[in-house]
Amino acid sequence: MPSSTATSHFLDTNGFRVHYQRLGSGPTLILLLHGSFLSVRSWRHVTAELAKHATVVAIDRPLCGKTSRPVPKTGGAALYSAEAQSDLVAALIEQLGFERAIVIGHSTGGTVSVLTALRQPQRVQALVLVGAMVYSAYATSKLPPPMLKMMTAAKPLFARLMRVMIGAFYTKALRALWHRQELLTDADIAAYRADFMAEAWDRAFLESFLATKPLGLDAQVPGLTLPTLVITGAHDRAVKPEESERLAAAVPNAQLVVIPDCGHIPHEEAPAAFLAAVTPFLQQHLQ
Repeated sequence: MPSSTATSHFLDTNGFRVHYQRLGSGPTLILLLHGSFLSVRSWRHVTAELAKHATVVAIDRPLCGKTSRPVPKTGGAALYSAEAQSDLVAALIEQLGFERAIVIGHSTGGTVSVLTALRQPQRVQALVLVGAMVYSAYATSKLPPPMLKMMTAAKPLFARLMRVMIGAFYTKALRALWHRQELLTDADIAAYRADFMAEAWDRAFLESFLATKPLGLDAQVPGLTLPTLVITGAHDRAVKPEESERLAAAVPNAQLVVIPDCGHIPHEEAPAAFLAAVTPFLQQHLQ
């Protein structure tokens, strides 16, 4: 019988002590990758339903939740780059005892999901991409070389600046991800803030920021041949619906679902509609 309550676990993987929650059972693994500034908390309204069909694992991605935030003296990009995160995902799938997974990635978690499928296709059975950043922001950003050099040389200073800036704008930025902002409570915001701003989060965030670079995914996604479902909120301001429509058109045979009256995080803002979109797709691809 599948478990009806998510349980927390940790795995040492690729330089991180990764926190994850596990629910359900069965030969198919559904791996959930949240977006930036969030945590496993963002899947709380859908995991129990998803776990009726398979083993569900939601991880706290590097920089987030209860996963460790190592601050390397050198080689930060080797830990925090998008490529490194995709390698971590592939390694986790194997450590969890599965050959491959259906990967559901939200926002920058969608970016990492796409990279994992491109770099290690043997580990990804199918993709669900929710407001995935492929054509903008995290997937295309680049620091000018002089700025990168200056920030690298003065990491403690810029880490403190980021602590102040993110601390000041975190609540406003989080609220902007919702279309119906009244659904995001003060308690939710406080919980997310506590999840994110733990340990040496400012130093770790700076390492990730310095590792950001254009990923060239626009040229690569037409090569994806695995089953893919693209989901967007009709009022997504972080990743415009047009970008998700472009992604669904670029990936061969991908399906597109637009959830009305919803912003950037459908699985929180409209969980019933999210499950209605994703469940038929998952049932087609269960082992």
